[in-house]
Amino acid sequence: MNNYNNLPPLPQPSATQAAPQQSEWTLSTYMTQVMRKVYVKMFLGLLVTAITSFLVLSSETVMTTLFQSRALLIGLCVAELAMVFILSMAINKLSSPVATLLFYVYAVLNGVTLTPIFLIYTSSSIVLTFFVTAGVFLAMSIYGYTTKSDLTKFGTFMVMALIGLIVCTIINIFWANSVMEWIISFAGVAIFIGLTAWDTQKIKQMAMETDEANVGKLATLGALSLYLDFINLFLYLLRLLGGRD
Repeated sequence: MNNYNNLPPLPQPSATQAAPQQSEWTLSTYMTQVMRKVYVKMFLGLLVTAITSFLVLSSETVMTTLFQSRALLIGLCVAELAMVFILSMAINKLSSPVATLLFYVYAVLNGVTLTPIFLIYTSSSIVLTFFVTAGVFLAMSIYGYTTKSDLTKFGTFMVMALIGLIVCTIINIFWANSVMEWIISFAGVAIFIGLTAWDTQKIKQMAMETDEANVGKLATLGALSLYLDFINLFLYLLRLLGGRD
């Protein structure tokens, strides 16, 4: 935060408290602007994913191609992982527009690979689960932003739990145990609820250390993190709440 030339004029406090109040007010305004950019990009990413899924679902040709070609589906999943890796690991080497473009390309790919859920679950249960997810996500994101507690250790534990969840998921692909699937679903919900709070706090802390020149990149990286939390929370809740066709 080297300058705040683009921020609105500061109020005029009393002479004795002018400096500390100006500093606090300016930082608060800057943080609000950064977090707004993060949430706007995240929302747009979700919107791009939803529109993509709708377009794919409405095209019988695309749906047929997608379901008949396992290699294509696997290729799309690999491409998604590559996008996440590039954005997470090489964000400092990318320009802000390129990083933003990659984020939206990822949202498109995710929209394609998520389309089958509309054939598995009823529309009403998908809508209900989406609103439940939005409510839980909002509550945990607000908590992560406002809490005075340091969630670093908690976040590290959540990441370790996520790795364990991935391992269990892979094992259950071959085991196909229904009880294990329920356990995985409940664990997934708990993990991504926790990650939502931790990622929000982490983005807030990064914003405090980032100057205006890099706000665009931070907004993209933050939007990606929260987007992933939202999507995964939605999918695990859908396993628990979704009614199947």
